[in-house]
Amino acid sequence: MEGFKDHTNLFNSYIDNFINDLNDNSVYEPIKYFLKLPSKRVRPILTMISSRLYNDDTDYALSAALANELFHNFTLIHDDIMDSSKIRRGNETVHLKWNVNQAILSGDAMQILAYKCLENYEAKIQKKLIEIFNDTALKICEGQQLDLEFEKENELKFSDYIQMIKYKTAVLLGSSLKMGGIINDVNETDLESLYDVGLNLGLAFQIQDDYLDLFGDQNLIGKKIGGDIIKRKKTVMYHVFKEISNEGDSLTLDQLYNDSNSDDGSKIQKVFELFKNANVDVKTKDLVKNYSTKAINSLENINIENDKNLILKKIKNALSNSINYDSLSIKQKEIYLKILTHMQQFQTHQL
Repeated sequence: MEGFKDHTNLFNSYIDNFINDLNDNSVYEPIKYFLKLPSKRVRPILTMISSRLYNDDTDYALSAALANELFHNFTLIHDDIMDSSKIRRGNETVHLKWNVNQAILSGDAMQILAYKCLENYEAKIQKKLIEIFNDTALKICEGQQLDLEFEKENELKFSDYIQMIKYKTAVLLGSSLKMGGIINDVNETDLESLYDVGLNLGLAFQIQDDYLDLFGDQNLIGKKIGGDIIKRKKTVMYHVFKEISNEGDSLTLDQLYNDSNSDDGSKIQKVFELFKNANVDVKTKDLVKNYSTKAINSLENINIENDKNLILKKIKNALSNSINYDSLSIKQKEIYLKILTHMQQFQTHQL
């Protein structure tokens, strides 16, 4: 039976064939370009992994996995437009390489192609897949809207931020795992457990990403430390600090965030010191642990055949051992990707 690395190779081969089969209409050129950019393919691999818990036919999950990857990439193209981003995965963003209109149109086409992938499943399963796709799509839109609104808000609760990243980021990881169960027509308890695993992992990795932006090693994460502060992004650490600081320190933080005249390096250092003195780094790492633990607990609720329980055990153990905050690179920021990295090192755990 194939291992986790084989899942990645199989999917990469499948998506290469998909790209080659797209016709020559120029609407597909940005899609081909974007799908060829470096990517860990976390979401489609999660779909393949969860399907493999119930079904020995790995190929059966490929269409659903591709649907997730296309949908995720469509959201990234549109997100880059809204954020006026110049770089995505180390390369020029689609709206700059072409233009905004082309990026919107190609992003829309990618979304439609994602839905078309679901046509490869029987009507009963297809209906459930479309339902979770629609629900996830709406939540992502709501999360993106909240993100845009929060940029202008000074008084936000920690719970508001968690809700935003849950919708903008975590729900797609949840649906990726759940879809692997849906295509195998598994029971509702397992489906919800799979979803909860992905949802909590998504929250964990986004919070960890926030942490690494300021407290990570610049040589490891591959980007300049403090980028979120310069962009005035109110990440989880901002909200943690606000909840535990006194009025004076809270005002100091807002002044630093709103100061457009200070040297970037000086501003980052001052915010770093504020957060460090308040143990924001420790509290943030605790949040990652908490959400990762919730994901582990959800794994316990999944009921599968005895010969596949070893798979779940390996996933749980790998997840427990994968949280090494200070050494993770930006390429490993998704907690589940860290799981896969660990699991590839086991000679015995094969899917």
